[in-house]
Amino acid sequence: MPENENQLSKRAARRIIQRAFVLMGRDKAWRHYIRETELSTLWVLEDWDLAWTVLLRRSKFEVERCAAKHPDVTLTWTTADEFFDLTEAGERGSQHVQFDPPDGQRRFFEPLLRGFFNALRHVLDNPVDDTGESLL
Repeated sequence: MPENENQLSKRAARRIIQRAFVLMGRDKAWRHYIRETELSTLWVLEDWDLAWTVLLRRSKFEVERCAAKHPDVTLTWTTADEFFDLTEAGERGSQHVQFDPPDGQRRFFEPLLRGFFNALRHVLDNPVDDTGESLL
C-alpha cells in the first residue's frame, strides 16, 4: 500500500477503486447478495471533485467513470482521506458516508461498503491488475 493514499493521483484512485469492484464482482457471495438488485449509485469524494457511477445490475457491478445524472442513491465522503481511511475502519465504515436520499437503503449498503473497503484494502496492498501491471 502506498505510504499515503493522498499521494494517489485521481487517475490511479479511479483505477484502484474500479479494481476493488472487479474483485468484488468475482466473489460468488457478493454476486448472490445483489442478484435481484437494479440500482444506480453515485459515489463522490468532494475534496477531490471525483465522482463515479456504480450500477448494480443483477449480480454485476458496473463501474462508469462519469457521474450518473439521476442516481437512485448518492454516497458522499467529504474528503479522500476519510474515504481511504475506511479501509482500516472495519465495521464502522458505513458511519462516515452521507446518503442521499438520507434513508438511502443504508441497511442494504452497510455490508456492501464493508466488502468494498475490504477489497479496496487488498488492492491498495497489492495495486496491480490481472496482467501484473501497476495501477499506480
